[in-house]
Amino acid sequence: MSSGTGKKAYEGQSITVTFEAGRCLHAAECVRGLPEVFDPGRRPWIRPDGAEAERVADVVRRCPSGALQYARVDGGAETPDRPTRITRGSTGELIVRGELSVDTPHGARAETRVVLCGCGQSRRQPYCDHAGPCGRTPQG
Repeated sequence: MSSGTGKKAYEGQSITVTFEAGRCLHAAECVRGLPEVFDPGRRPWIRPDGAEAERVADVVRRCPSGALQYARVDGGAETPDRPTRITRGSTGELIVRGELSVDTPHGARAETRVVLCGCGQSRRQPYCDHAGPCGRTPQG
C-alpha cells in the first residue's frame, strides 16, 4: 500500500515497515542485517513477518538515510538518539541521527535519521541522492 509521501508500506502481523525509495542510498544495512526479511531479488522485497518484530526494528534503525521506517502494532516506536549527532561522511554528506525537524520543499518533516546533501547538488534537497561529489565514493 502506498501513501502520498512516496513511501510504500509492507505490513506484517507485529510490525509495518515503510520504504521511501528516493531516499535510499543503498548502504545495504537491511540486506546484510536480515536477508530473510529484506531481499531485493524477491517481490515483495520486504517481508516483515520473516523475523521477530524487535529484530526487524533493530535492523531498520541501522538504515542511515531513514529510507526505512517502522511502526509496531504494540505501539513501540523508534527513540531518537540523544544528544543529536552530526557526522560528515568521507565524501562530504552529513549523517544526522536524533530528534530532527528537516525543512523540505514540501514542509517540515519529523525525522530520526537522515543523510543530508553536503555539496548542494542533490536533486532531492535537503537529502543526499548521490548526484554530486558528496554522494560519490572517493577515488583513491
